[in-house]
Amino acid sequence: MLRIDKLLANMGYGTRKEVKKLLKAGVVKVDGMTVKDAKTHVDPKEQVVTVWGEEVEYKPFIYLMMNKPQGVISATEDAVEETVVDLLEEEDRIFDPFPVGRLDKDTEGLLLLTNDGQLAHQLLSPKKHVPKTYEAMIDGEVTEDDVEAFRRGVMLDDGYETKPAELVIIRSGLRSDVRVTITEGKFHQIKRMFQAVGKRVIYLKRIQMGPIPLDETLEPGEYRELTDEEIALLKGEDKK
Repeated sequence: MLRIDKLLANMGYGTRKEVKKLLKAGVVKVDGMTVKDAKTHVDPKEQVVTVWGEEVEYKPFIYLMMNKPQGVISATEDAVEETVVDLLEEEDRIFDPFPVGRLDKDTEGLLLLTNDGQLAHQLLSPKKHVPKTYEAMIDGEVTEDDVEAFRRGVMLDDGYETKPAELVIIRSGLRSDVRVTITEGKFHQIKRMFQAVGKRVIYLKRIQMGPIPLDETLEPGEYRELTDEEIALLKGEDKK
């Protein structure tokens, strides 16, 4: 059950204030009955809601792209830390979205949030090998030997051998700039992979997940809904 004002705001009928004006104008009906109270609860799956006689098409799922800032944790709630869900507007939080996978607290960049559990499972399933690409700044000189080690897979501190990863050197020096693509998501994986070759990650940003690159117009902490085309790409549909 959703409040009628939240439902209409979520479905694009204006701000909460604008929706209240629609309600007061008597143009909103539920199962043919005029509703003016913004607090009225409706079940959009069972009841027919109309505005100006047009049926409201309810969408059960929400798909968001966020440029996660540093210092925020990838969780739905936390008693102490600020979470990525805390950064969402209320009209988006009402859908109960959750982060697809996680980025470390000090890592920034592309994070997808949705309430579509099936899609989230598809993107996170180890069997799917969904690639994730990061930009990183490394304390130490990254070499072609490191590129080859990543290509083969490296042994982490707990004895796990990673799947092959692509390491591209953008600039090598006392501090190196690199791009890394992995197809799995072990805890602190990229940091631990560089640890395995004697180097330390000092900055990490995810720039792509599967076929979806980070929208570079999003400032850290900002987000937007995915386009229909982006959703189709994530689901592996050929949308033309």
